[in-house]
Amino acid sequence: MAQDRPGKAKAPRSYDGGMPDRAAILKFITESYEPAGKREIAKHFKLRGAEKIALKALLKDMADEGLIDSAPGRAFHKMGGLPKVTVLKIIEVDGRELIGVPDNWQAEGVPAPKVRISERGRSGALAVGDRVLARTEEAGGGHRAFVMKKLQRAGEQLLGVVQRDEGSGKLWLKPVDKRIRRLVPISDPGKAEVGQLVMAEQSGLRDRVSAKVTEVLGEPFAPRSFSMIAIHKFGIPMEFAAEAITEAELASKLPLTTEAREDLRHLPIVAIDPVDARDHDDAIWAAPDDNPTNPGGFKAIVAIADVSYYVRPGGAIDRSARKRGNSVYFPDRVVPMLPEVLSADMCSLKAGQDRAAMACHLVIDAHGKLKDWRFTRALVRLAANIAYEDAQAAIDGTKPHELTETALRPLWACWKLLYKARGAREPLDLDLPERRIVLDEAGRIVSVATRERLDAHRLVEDFMIAANVAAAKALEGKKAPVVYRVHEPPSREKLVALKDYLETFEIAFALGQVVRPSTFNSILARVTDETVKPMVMEQVLRSQTQAYYGPRNMGHFGLSLGSYGHFTSPIRRYADLLLHRALVDAYKLEQPAPKSDLPPATGLSEQDAASLDRICQLISSYERRAMEAERETVDRYVAAFLATRIGEVHKVRITGVQNFGFFATIEEFGGDGLVPVSTLGAERFWYDEKAQTLTGETTGEQYAVGQRLELRLVEADPITGAIKFELPEGGNFMREPYRGRNDGKTKRPPIKRRGRPGNIRHQSR
Repeated sequence: MAQDRPGKAKAPRSYDGGMPDRAAILKFITESYEPAGKREIAKHFKLRGAEKIALKALLKDMADEGLIDSAPGRAFHKMGGLPKVTVLKIIEVDGRELIGVPDNWQAEGVPAPKVRISERGRSGALAVGDRVLARTEEAGGGHRAFVMKKLQRAGEQLLGVVQRDEGSGKLWLKPVDKRIRRLVPISDPGKAEVGQLVMAEQSGLRDRVSAKVTEVLGEPFAPRSFSMIAIHKFGIPMEFAAEAITEAELASKLPLTTEAREDLRHLPIVAIDPVDARDHDDAIWAAPDDNPTNPGGFKAIVAIADVSYYVRPGGAIDRSARKRGNSVYFPDRVVPMLPEVLSADMCSLKAGQDRAAMACHLVIDAHGKLKDWRFTRALVRLAANIAYEDAQAAIDGTKPHELTETALRPLWACWKLLYKARGAREPLDLDLPERRIVLDEAGRIVSVATRERLDAHRLVEDFMIAANVAAAKALEGKKAPVVYRVHEPPSREKLVALKDYLETFEIAFALGQVVRPSTFNSILARVTDETVKPMVMEQVLRSQTQAYYGPRNMGHFGLSLGSYGHFTSPIRRYADLLLHRALVDAYKLEQPAPKSDLPPATGLSEQDAASLDRICQLISSYERRAMEAERETVDRYVAAFLATRIGEVHKVRITGVQNFGFFATIEEFGGDGLVPVSTLGAERFWYDEKAQTLTGETTGEQYAVGQRLELRLVEADPITGAIKFELPEGGNFMREPYRGRNDGKTKRPPIKRRGRPGNIRHQSR
């Protein structure tokens, strides 16, 4: 039976003596009822004299490795866990239980754990927003807390822009988060001036909330400010510790020799990247296989920057990289995972320069399937760094290149085999446009465009996929740990929602079947109406799960692959670096230790191998953080670009429908904006959640996900990234009655209503 009171918890068993290892210390810290500081740990393990000194060093190492953290008072707890006594902030009420999160969460990028809070024995109810001092304990895979004392409320941090009310002269804070639609009065502006971007502390209750400026960040509309907003909002680490910079400088001077490395400098290996690429992880080479057992096949090499040679396990760079998880790419800057001397120089594969690489040797048969693979550490000297557009032009014959015949044509010939195999396994085929922000030298927006999708992009993608598959299978064959890139099939709940949606177009979708990527491709192929296809494609995308990293193989549904890891981008993804280290162990590729102050160049550490589950959770959360920050920054750039086009009519596509209106994206530039239902006309609109539509009661006018139409831009706010549209003819008008729009190809069911209309402009079904 679970314990209701902390006083009933049991203390850990006494120890028999001797210096404990990491696992024993972690077990004691986790199970100890009382806060466990260095003194408590030493007492439990009966350490004396020199052993106490060794314990201090071991605890520091464990903290550096990300295994433990310390709470105020120097008590330790598991990294990502909770101190035994801590301050919690109540964020919600679940039935009769209060839910709280740590008030000062230090594990960067790791979502703060939600804690169920018990008020037993206390008088006076607690409410959302209250702060409490509480004793915590692990319970059923989560945490439970017992309130010791209610504390004063602390101010909440807000990121916003200082504005002045011209009438009253009063200062207000406009939050940059578009979900916060109210202005907050500023009680103390400090040194902030009108128009500046600031960090402020929010305090007070209900209609008496105010903000105190704690930090001035600068001009929000200045070039390169939009990315800084995201960096501050999401807490993305920007600066590297001096220790990491020093270690990176030392690493960049490590010798490159052919000792314990395969010399591939004679091959015309090329890197094909975006024209604006800031680092170059990968390069490729292919040639017809001269082995008579593989007629019509190819041999290929995917050469990847050998980051594991420069970034040593447990070193300062490694600890810093783990806190970042990945590089973050904004239109105006990169926040790199590694110090620039490595990410932009020694680890970047540049033409004409000797570089350390991890080489994936592939043997591909005439059907495009992988016959064999092996991994080596290599020395490469790229023949060229080529932009996608230039490589495509060389193959198309519109722009000559000196490596067309020796490097590019063999790559294209090999890729056609890989492409054939890709078609045979039928991965999910969604044609999704990607926006590209073009800035001038001063950081001002020049244009917003959709990136053109070329065969050159597909070629590089398919070679990278082949190397990623080979890496995962190679480690499986060696019984070694693997960091998998997992993409699970859609949940039944999402499939039910998709089925309901498809029924509105009379498209059959059986729930009892085994769902494969080809199932969705088949659905899209059956939609012949080009006006409907984007709607269905949007819903198929929404039905998919989010990919993540994990130590257990669950397959990659979208790519239709049984085993898949990320091997090809160790400069910008920590998951790839872990995979490289596992390959170093599996293929015995340890490098001879040069005379250096760096830690030894080894593979995956025992601690990391034993903690892959936790590490994968960390780097998956960092990836989501980066994606949100990048998306919000692009939204702000697009809003700034569109702010000069207020009043223009644009072609848009509807991306989401709710009972309060619908969201649409400008097809030419991107930029998601809202059309409030109140602007759609002088009639009631019915929201059909199943069909994802809004339908006018009088006219039958209908708005659905994926639908294309024209809208007028009425608002674009660069601070929040919010955009608002209206119909070209404006709102509050009455259309002609609905006469039907069936083109004979796609049948739509009659409009269905449930219940009677209420006295509001729209109804939610």
